[in-house]
Amino acid sequence: MIKAASLCFDGIPKAGSGLENHAGFAVADVQGPLTTTVTLLEDGPQRLCLVTSGFTVETRHLNHAIRATAAEGLGIPFSNVLVFGTHNHSAPTIERDARSDAMSQSDPWPADRPPDLLPLGKAFMRDFRRTVKKLRPLLQPVTVWWNVGREGRITYHRKGWRADGTTYFMREEDRKLLARDYRGDIDEDAPVVCLRGEDGRPVCFLTQFTGHPVSSYHPERPVVFGEYCQVATDRLASQHSHNGETPVGFLQGFAGDTNTKEMFEGGIERARQFGNYLGETYVKAARKLKQSERNSLELVTDKVSVPLAPLPARRTLEKEIRAIKGFIERARAGDEDTVSLLGMNYPRGLSPAYRAAMAEHILPWSEWALNLWETGKEQTVPKTLDMDIYVLRLGDVGIVGVPAEPFWVIGRTIKEKSPLPLTIPCGYANGCQGYITDGRGTNDREYMSAFYRCTRFRPPFRKPSGDVIAREAVRILKGLAKIPPPRKEP
Repeated sequence: MIKAASLCFDGIPKAGSGLENHAGFAVADVQGPLTTTVTLLEDGPQRLCLVTSGFTVETRHLNHAIRATAAEGLGIPFSNVLVFGTHNHSAPTIERDARSDAMSQSDPWPADRPPDLLPLGKAFMRDFRRTVKKLRPLLQPVTVWWNVGREGRITYHRKGWRADGTTYFMREEDRKLLARDYRGDIDEDAPVVCLRGEDGRPVCFLTQFTGHPVSSYHPERPVVFGEYCQVATDRLASQHSHNGETPVGFLQGFAGDTNTKEMFEGGIERARQFGNYLGETYVKAARKLKQSERNSLELVTDKVSVPLAPLPARRTLEKEIRAIKGFIERARAGDEDTVSLLGMNYPRGLSPAYRAAMAEHILPWSEWALNLWETGKEQTVPKTLDMDIYVLRLGDVGIVGVPAEPFWVIGRTIKEKSPLPLTIPCGYANGCQGYITDGRGTNDREYMSAFYRCTRFRPPFRKPSGDVIAREAVRILKGLAKIPPPRKEP
């Protein structure tokens, strides 16, 4: 029998907070707090903790600190703490020198080094520690209920194909050129999982959706806002409030190639509208929940090795470095036509100066790779990107957590081949290795497919790339599905 306890707390940023961007712009507008939900699950000796947050909790040192704090406070193994970020681009910085896993290969410090927290980060960890300590006395028996809504109004597939077969990052300005309201190949599933107590009331909800939360985001005009994710979960929570709102956690899907509409253009108003669309969908789905036949809990953690390719040729790197430096020089001079570089396209909604800063961000990778050629070390690069994946069965519901931003077709493969009634693929789980392509798009050159340029430092992917994640996740799910549900009493 599953038992559960769940609580949430709000972090309240202030104007002047930092936001991750390439030019150091500070937050001028704070549109409310950001919510973190902490859920403790128990089934006999098995206990685990799920943390979902609107803050950027997937960075390397902060993620380790959160997991260690939860493990100590709850008396559970470190490996049984799963921390999920919504990947909200309108969240403030809460630690100095925040490094994702994709940026940490050159980090000399071990993962368990304490994060260098800003005052907001110290307040976050204080509130998290207090919340964790309250959970165990609140554990109560629950049953698992679920349903899936459909929401197709707020996202679009942001990887575009030109007539010559090349690909590009479809910005909002590009999307409008294709159709009045182009969406493309998107994941419209909006699952709702409810843990109900013996009185029939929800103890908590888990929700999921697939799409970068970027409608309120503009790196040169930073705001703090919970984006569509928090608007939607707040709406579901308000529909089920009883002596206080019911905690609702949000799990971000495999959103590597899926955006919310109107990036750099929508602002707070449109992000709130999109959140209300999704919240409405969650509320409707929650009215027709189905009870799981199983009422048990299983967690499997496994390693996956995503294949990596050799470095580009030396002459290719030399040519690319010249192109990057030339682009930076022109953009710094204010050239509005600095929009295309090495297969990547930069939006005109950003100033040339900011585009120059973005190009500066990819230059170190090319210089690093060229240096390996010049020193005869080009064969020393890793052959695989190794990562943990987390596969949880919660009743009849499967949850697959991956520390990355996989392309959504990888998640679709998992869902289609999973034997469980509902399977939910989630990115940004216990870290982030950046974008991971499916096999089909591995050699493309647009921003997401060529994200290796933004790492410190990792070679490009090699086919089948992220398809190996789907294969391993499905293998584990099939094993978990073989555990039979209990017989129903006559």
